[in-house]
Amino acid sequence: MLVLWNTLIVLATVAAMEVIAALTHKYIMHGWGWGWHLSHHEPRSGRFEVNDLYAVVFAAVAITLIAIGATGVWPLQWIGAGVTLYGLLYFVVHDGLVHQRWPFRYIPRRGYLKRLYLAHRLHHAVRGKADCVSFGFLYAPPVAKLQATLRSRNQKAHASSVRTREEKAALDAATDRSHEAATPQREN
Repeated sequence: MLVLWNTLIVLATVAAMEVIAALTHKYIMHGWGWGWHLSHHEPRSGRFEVNDLYAVVFAAVAITLIAIGATGVWPLQWIGAGVTLYGLLYFVVHDGLVHQRWPFRYIPRRGYLKRLYLAHRLHHAVRGKADCVSFGFLYAPPVAKLQATLRSRNQKAHASSVRTREEKAALDAATDRSHEAATPQREN
């Protein structure tokens, strides 16, 4: 019975890690941790990027949980094993499949792996840390939904820039009129 519980703990931890990783990605990596994550959104030169430090942090958490759990604090070793399994899945799917950091190249043509691949490519379609979509690593929302979100944000940004240009033009015209009114007219 204990084997069943331990297995369930590992699987539940993997599922929880997807939520934790997505929230970490959205609010830390695209927030105050952008300094490390920025390297991931730029062309990579070399085998590693500063963003890989996040994997080191999660690995340290997993090692600590396993070490404490091995001293008898059940179920920490199994939670640590779940974090480790999630890290392996992340490495295979994100680093391997999506970012092609392996020596072989495979681009999925159909099914869920294609959806996962496209969702993460859409995440990288946005310049900078704001307005990105799809922060999960193993779960991907439908691609059409992500495209609609990006399209909507793009239209709002365009409308805002048009409105800003129109407001600037109106302000310039008002300023010109006030200067004309304040300038005395000379008679010839």
